Amino acid sequence: MNNRTVISILINAHIPWVINDPAHEKSVFESISETYLPLLEVFDRLDADHIPFHLGLSISPALCCLLSETRMQMRCLDYMSARIEFGRKEVERTSFLHEESREQAQRLAKWYYDEAIERQIQFSERYERNILKVFHYYQKKGNLELLATAATHAFLPLYVSKRETIQAQIETAVSAFRIHFGKHPIGFYLPELGWMPEIDAFIRAYNFGYTICDSHALVLGKPSATKGSFYPVKTPAGVCVMARDFYATRAIVGEKGFSCAQEYRDNRRDAGFELPREALASFIGKSSCRQATGYKYWSNGKTPYDPEKAFEQAKAHAREFLDAQSARLREASNYMKEEPLCLCAVDADSLGRFWREGTLFLEALFREAVHSGVHCVSPGEYLYDQDGSLLETVVPSFSSSGVNGYAETWLDSSNDWMYRHIERAVERMTELAERFPNESGIKERALNQAARELLLAQDSCLSKRIYYQENAGYNAREIENGLRNFTTIYESLGSSHISTDWLTRLERAHHIFPYINYRAFRKKR
Repeated sequence: MNNRTVISILINAHIPWVINDPAHEKSVFESISETYLPLLEVFDRLDADHIPFHLGLSISPALCCLLSETRMQMRCLDYMSARIEFGRKEVERTSFLHEESREQAQRLAKWYYDEAIERQIQFSERYERNILKVFHYYQKKGNLELLATAATHAFLPLYVSKRETIQAQIETAVSAFRIHFGKHPIGFYLPELGWMPEIDAFIRAYNFGYTICDSHALVLGKPSATKGSFYPVKTPAGVCVMARDFYATRAIVGEKGFSCAQEYRDNRRDAGFELPREALASFIGKSSCRQATGYKYWSNGKTPYDPEKAFEQAKAHAREFLDAQSARLREASNYMKEEPLCLCAVDADSLGRFWREGTLFLEALFREAVHSGVHCVSPGEYLYDQDGSLLETVVPSFSSSGVNGYAETWLDSSNDWMYRHIERAVERMTELAERFPNESGIKERALNQAARELLLAQDSCLSKRIYYQENAGYNAREIENGLRNFTTIYESLGSSHISTDWLTRLERAHHIFPYINYRAFRKKR
């Protein structure tokens, strides 16, 4: 029996390409202000206090392009300035409230206002608007293990019949990782944890050492993994597969998880949806739509929000989480000789933008782990310490992290229409790559842009949001526009007439992946 308690936290960060769309760009700015910057603050505090912390982080290539885009960085600063100006007016407004609610509301408004100023200084001066550089810094220090993922976070199981799509998604992702982080990635994060046995060969072909799938992929594998989700397996191609711990992840961000506690801030109630429209003028500008401002005054318990009480609750939840997972791992170790693992994989915004105290929970977890004797490691560190000869050979079953664990979220009556068009476009893109293998100049530009448009249409978040009816019309239009742009380029190349002006405008609008190579869609021989 092994007595070590080993927990690995893995965070996945992805946002679809939304540049030049003011109504949806704010999702990027909110994630920067409420997820990525607070996460880096946690890293900075832990590092300053010499608290050891190790975790995994997957940043999608699409998000890397957004975060490194100069215009997005400047617009983010404008957003932060608007938040500060709105905060100044909130401090003034709350000073005129009735006496029974004035003190708490003004204290919160002042607290948000000061935080907004600090975040702007942190982003513009300390990090020089380059968040990726800071993540890279902690990677080089050994605190972060950065994983690659598909270029536009496509749900790969639905594209296994069009292998050129998976090739292009992975090859573009590897190029992005090398450019942004200076090395070849070891781990590959499956978007939406979407696994299918046919994906095995692709992961191996691009020299990834391991990947992550959902727990039922191993439990229902062929043969079933005898150690369940507590220990990795290897596939017939030799790829190590680790399983997300369903129960640990649900404890944090499930429907009844820690994030739902009464003491935590209610993210659904925002001053932007409660104040008169004229009071929001400095924040929303000429927009006719109300928007979240980040100034939220209520807790999940429908009482005024108390940050100090919420932080204490986050620390208590961190202790509860460590105790519960330690007990599960000790029980598992009674039935196995190897060192069991609890791998908790969550989306980044679940620890920030959608759960304000999530980053504080993470900080408390690392601090408490030192005193509890719990070893927090990155996925790769855990694998490095294991004897590869002990890994069972298993073919994991089809699985995902979506509704009911399979493909329902990305393939149902609301979004199934898109796939026949995408598959036809993939066939045409492969045809173009085969017909024009060595192009340069305007033709190469057009071919590369065609590849961009096709990859953008495959973003798993677009089809997922259609499924959940979250701005379904907008997300459907994004898919349609990408396919329409691709078709225009395809037909232009067929007629040998390309409008340089139109192509230039399209490149400026969708300049994601400047390093893309359309030849990734060629057939492998």
